[in-house]
Amino acid sequence: MAMSSISRFFTSAYRLKNPPFSLITRINFSTAEEFCTHLINCPQNPEKILVNVNAQLDVQCVTAVLRRFSLNQPQLGLRFFIWAGLQPKYRHTQYMYNLACKLLEIRRNPDRIREIIECYGVEGCQTNVKLFKVVLNLCREARSADEGFWVLRKMGDFGCQPDSTMYNVVIGLFCERGDLDRAMGLMRELESCDLCPDMITYMSMLKGFCFAGRLEDACQLFKTMKSHGCVPNLVAYSALFDGLCRAGSFERALELLGEMEKEGGECTPNVITYTSIIQTLCENGKSVEALSLLERMESFKCHPNRITMSVLIQGLCREGYIDKAFKLVNDVVVGGQVSKDECYSSLVISLLWIQRFEEAEKLFRWMLGSAVRPDGFACTVLLKDLCLKGRFFEAFGLCEDVLKKGFVLTIDSDIYSALLLGLCQENRVEEVGKLANYMVEKGVTINTSYIDNIHKHLKGSIEMAGSIRFTGWSTPEA
Repeated sequence: MAMSSISRFFTSAYRLKNPPFSLITRINFSTAEEFCTHLINCPQNPEKILVNVNAQLDVQCVTAVLRRFSLNQPQLGLRFFIWAGLQPKYRHTQYMYNLACKLLEIRRNPDRIREIIECYGVEGCQTNVKLFKVVLNLCREARSADEGFWVLRKMGDFGCQPDSTMYNVVIGLFCERGDLDRAMGLMRELESCDLCPDMITYMSMLKGFCFAGRLEDACQLFKTMKSHGCVPNLVAYSALFDGLCRAGSFERALELLGEMEKEGGECTPNVITYTSIIQTLCENGKSVEALSLLERMESFKCHPNRITMSVLIQGLCREGYIDKAFKLVNDVVVGGQVSKDECYSSLVISLLWIQRFEEAEKLFRWMLGSAVRPDGFACTVLLKDLCLKGRFFEAFGLCEDVLKKGFVLTIDSDIYSALLLGLCQENRVEEVGKLANYMVEKGVTINTSYIDNIHKHLKGSIEMAGSIRFTGWSTPEA
């Protein structure tokens, strides 16, 4: 009798190729249209009449106005956006700044900001520091350092004096661009204006120097912070620490770590700090040296977490210290710092990544026999490797062993699909039926790239066609 059972599964799988999509949006545009009408009727110095609109500003209204002018009159949209940001009962969020930059294409056309400021001057519009802050926030969102610098310089023409937060915006933009000399010049200028650099100023410069690999400048700036009474916090230490680690300056990183440990208080290194240098050491072939940091962590009552252990285990395995990796896992498990499940799962994954497949499979099966629960990633990587090696029957047996232990399989649909196809190709009738029923029960759909091949094998096999009954399945009619 021809097979007539896999319909629901295939139907749902084919449906995924063309998922239905519908989106209904209902927005009341009456308020926005009122603003738009005033802007169109008075395109010059529109701020004078916008205040007469008796309507409440909100995100939907501002968005609607921006969309209305985005294509044909972006300058009017930009002018409205700046005006809206000055109103006492409304404040732009970062999302709105981002949306304005996208809709008005400010990143592609940064000159639009200059044109607006020039218009204010020609039309004699009233301006203030708050207005320039809105404009600078747009520059920041557009990542336009040159426009931000121009706006900062232009403020004087309108009788406005930038404050430290405005300097910080432009300094941050130059730092992001890597123009650190100009950023440093603005920092000195800030000081000459009787404005004090704050933690934001120093952090922008510190991150900029570290990212550019200018470690000497970063270290000197770090000392300057202290001398100017801006005490470095854990964030500042971490920024310099990450820069040293990224540059492979291990000795200086360890010196800074010792300084943090000595400083104590809020600057006491945490598990993230220790894990950062452990990771850097492991990435540079110094995993054995990184092991010594575990004892150092313990002395400061800082315990390793799952990520710390994973980094160390991977580093040791990658360098061929398999025995040390096993000993590390055993020691940590005995100490109860990280769970058995997490430690042994990381070890399985690390062994697979260095092509030590037999040891990984043996360890995985030992975990099942010892009631140690392998995590989803370990299951996924091992089963994927088994499928790639064409060992589909063994992969299915491993799945059954996991399920018998009461563990939940967390592998993705791609591996399920590859395994099902492999079992079909080997004509494993019973196993195909079991796996298919399990997939239906758990709502796992076949990956679309496997559907046709699986269907072809099922239809082409007389034995399977006559013997398999998949609950809730049916094949498409031939």
